[in-house]
Amino acid sequence: NLRQVDALLVALDGFSGTRVPADDLETLRLELLVADRDHVERRLERVAKQAKSGDLKLKQEVAELERVLAHLDAGRSLADWPGELPAELEPLTAKPLLALENGPQGIDLKLEAELAELGDHAAGFREGASALEDIVRRLSEELGLISFFTAGEKETRAWTLRRGQTALDAAATVHSDLARGFIRCEVIRWDDLVEAGSHTEAARRGLQRLEGKTYEVQAFWAGGPGSSAPTAASSSRSSRCRSSLRSRFSCGLLSGSSQMIH
Repeated sequence: NLRQVDALLVALDGFSGTRVPADDLETLRLELLVADRDHVERRLERVAKQAKSGDLKLKQEVAELERVLAHLDAGRSLADWPGELPAELEPLTAKPLLALENGPQGIDLKLEAELAELGDHAAGFREGASALEDIVRRLSEELGLISFFTAGEKETRAWTLRRGQTALDAAATVHSDLARGFIRCEVIRWDDLVEAGSHTEAARRGLQRLEGKTYEVQAFWAGGPGSSAPTAASSSRSSRCRSSLRSRFSCGLLSGSSQMIH
């Protein structure tokens, strides 16, 4: 169900020579808008019937849906809606839309497939990041996501958070038990830890610090301002954070020449 994904990833044909990617993208945007309009109209019809009971809350929703429908009829996306939308709508046009062109002007999937067979040697033939790495970076930017590490003696793992979330949110992402007993966490810049070689040496150099529940977790990306990563959460049980990478965000893949989306 596309309405339940976090973002839309659009694959555009820039390779065959028979399509114009920019036109296909514009057509897709129009299809998404029409799909949202039909979705809102159906809900309005349903709620309007229920509102005949005299329920004030339903009458208010009818009025709100009528305003939303007028907004869409004017050709405007719900990404431009000035306010909160009813959660039940799950509008497609309010979701981040990431367009990827398969072709010389975008991603050369044939070349990427050949490089994928080279494994670690592929880096020597690239001028920059791989297509997959670039897609992950762009999606992270669109969704406002960051990654942080938990690092123990035996393993280091990556986790995903929304930008602006706190150390308490990070603890809950690793394990709900950590969040319930969370007091504070040890924080260190990822590059400081790599340079030091161990937590023991990092502590000796004074590179680690303690942060409380409201600490805003920073991204681990190299070169980012203040890049740091919680490496151990201290709770009432003095638990060290260790767990597997967990993906909490989804993406719908669309074709640039798609059918009408409902």
